[in-house]
Amino acid sequence: MLSAKSLFREILDHDESFRLFCSIAAGGEAQGGWENGRIAALAPPGQRALAPKIARHGADEDKHGRIFTALLRKRGLTPAPVPPETDYTMLLERRGIGLSHARLRRDEPLTERDIVVYLAHSRVTEQRAAEQMALLLKHFAGHPEIGRAVRLIADDEDNHLAYTHEELLRLAAAGQGRFIQRTLRACALAEIRVHRDVSLAVMARMSRLLGWSRTRSALLAAGIRAVYCYERLVGWHRMVTLGMPARRDPLGDPATPAPEFV
Repeated sequence: MLSAKSLFREILDHDESFRLFCSIAAGGEAQGGWENGRIAALAPPGQRALAPKIARHGADEDKHGRIFTALLRKRGLTPAPVPPETDYTMLLERRGIGLSHARLRRDEPLTERDIVVYLAHSRVTEQRAAEQMALLLKHFAGHPEIGRAVRLIADDEDNHLAYTHEELLRLAAAGQGRFIQRTLRACALAEIRVHRDVSLAVMARMSRLLGWSRTRSALLAAGIRAVYCYERLVGWHRMVTLGMPARRDPLGDPATPAPEFV
């Protein structure tokens, strides 16, 4: 079978594929935590009120990284090296999406436009994260090993997505609307290409670890490319629309500590 549930169950049930999956996820979350922490520290004077929310976003990402690492420890596994072709965060940076690590390492305050770039990047990538976690939540919310982690992370990703909508709408009302839309479009079109490339790279790695046949691997690759074609034509629009979220001020409270999984 090629359903999302059956494929992920195969990955979950095999130690080496599970190790790679959790290692990729933990690495991406840790990078996101560092980036948000730096952005919070460098927020411009006119956006200092946003800094605690950005820091909360970063704390959540750090927490998710620790959770994935704890899931590895629970099974007696150590983190695996993350193949460069599967590093979603860094591949986005190389395409000029978001704020570069070089910029964030400089102790210079960001500008308001930098904050828009950060929020637009987050709006697009959190859309992807929320959708992926919703899929895992649908199939594995009650799983004895990963269910608790899936429920917690899915709720956080929904909060992050709501926060980006709310803050971009605030900045649009302050006169940044056209720049926000241009930036969102550029981010979305770059993200769907990177997501396709990373998905193909991860699929190839999983295929080797799990011993999938050439036919099955080819079908999965074709499915990934078909999704990309759909997103390139029309699907990217869902990543650039803005609407006031049902969850208001979702990052206004302190971050919750990571639960213990071991």
